[in-house]
Amino acid sequence: MSSPRASVAPEQAGVTLPRGLLIAEAWSRLGPAVAPLGNASGRPLARTVKLILDPLVLRPVLNPRFAAGAVDVAHAEELRDRIAAAGPVLAATAAWFLLVKKRRRKAGITEGNPQDLYFQRCFELATTLGDPGAGAVAEADELLADVHDRAGPTVAGLRDYVTDPVNVGALLRMLDAAWAALPAAGPDGGSVLPDRFLATCVTRPDAAVFAELVTDLAGSRGAADLHRPGVAAADGLTDRELPTRPELGAAASKNALPKPFDRSIVQRLFAPLTDAARRDALADVPDLVRREIARSAAPWQLGAEPGRVAMLLGRAAAAGLVGPPAAGAAAQLRTRWEREAYVHRARRMPGDGVHADVHGVREAYLRRLWVRLHGRELVDSTVVATEVWDLLDGVLRSVILDQRDRLRTALERLDERDGHG
Repeated sequence: MSSPRASVAPEQAGVTLPRGLLIAEAWSRLGPAVAPLGNASGRPLARTVKLILDPLVLRPVLNPRFAAGAVDVAHAEELRDRIAAAGPVLAATAAWFLLVKKRRRKAGITEGNPQDLYFQRCFELATTLGDPGAGAVAEADELLADVHDRAGPTVAGLRDYVTDPVNVGALLRMLDAAWAALPAAGPDGGSVLPDRFLATCVTRPDAAVFAELVTDLAGSRGAADLHRPGVAAADGLTDRELPTRPELGAAASKNALPKPFDRSIVQRLFAPLTDAARRDALADVPDLVRREIARSAAPWQLGAEPGRVAMLLGRAAAAGLVGPPAAGAAAQLRTRWEREAYVHRARRMPGDGVHADVHGVREAYLRRLWVRLHGRELVDSTVVATEVWDLLDGVLRSVILDQRDRLRTALERLDERDGHG
């Protein structure tokens, strides 16, 4: 039952409370039943907040009053009530998660992080079935089969292939040959076609102009400057002065991937191979590796010209995020970015850590765009004119969600340190 609302005194108007503390306080009232979703200090795990509380309980996209690092005191009790009301489902989620992990161990599955793979699926089971009961083991086994028993290549298969002494020599020679023959596309001649396409693509994408950009190899030519010192680094695609030939690699982690041009061949393929929903659309491991080696030496380190054109368009549109007022697609992106309340608050906060993401939005945008386009190439999904705006806009939405989460955490720390919002 929800707690009664306390009226807000006039002197409390504008007062805020740290969101993290409100969540921790509400969580502590749920008791030991939710302990599998929490840490040793009794707070919810970071993944519990990211994968369950935010998207499924608090839903800050639909309830922006819960989105900031500090919550207005007028909404604090509502936030607590939402978590309290979800208590039975969260307790059932924890019970399902324990069962699924037990069945995972019995099946000898080691692939992927259990929290990433199962948290939301366990919440779904808890919502539809309640606590695990009769037939729960079969449900847990079905969940595991759905997540893991899919066709397609695996991370283990990739690692075995690139580290097998039988293959290593040939793969290294393939890398050397690809990088010795870097394509010599001429420099961009200042074509007006990218601006023409971006001017109308939000509402009227011009397929003829996009086709001309592809035929004219505009994307490849637009990548020519990436091999000048500092250019690819300024675009956020590498930490090096110049892009260099990747290593084959052996290990990878989603939480510690380098920037796109600094990734090994294994790191470039790691994330798609851990996405069980897409894995069955991928080629087999030897073909994936051969294509990735060739792609690593291509313009924008992408294999198809439509994707390279999309990178060129994204670079032009993203310039409007930090530069002078823009028009067309760039203006739409700038408007979306500027209306984010957390951006304005972060700019006012002291400290480089809080400012870093906001000031680096263009670079973050280009990295995310590259990842999207690279992922599409792996499943042979060609970019077409009518999809370009949805792609460009969707990348910014994704960057905003990521940065909002990181900045909210930073702001919560500041609020907790200062003792007020």
